[in-house]
Amino acid sequence: MDKAISIRLNEEAQEALRALTGSGRSQSDAVREALVELARRGRRGDLVAEAKRLSLDREDRAEKARVAWLMESLRAAG
Repeated sequence: MDKAISIRLNEEAQEALRALTGSGRSQSDAVREALVELARRGRRGDLVAEAKRLSLDREDRAEKARVAWLMESLRAAG
């Protein structure tokens, strides 16, 4: 089910919307696509932060090394 929303755009947002609709894209499509892309970037940013946090975690690095050793030993035995 589609949901309609109403927003007020400041000058910067209006300019961005003009840029996104300049090639014939509808305002609705431009806003939908921008929202989805921003959410994707946020998720990627969360993943990058988590990877950085884990790379600094000594216990996690040791566990990764144990798993890698186990996987390699299984592959060699296989």
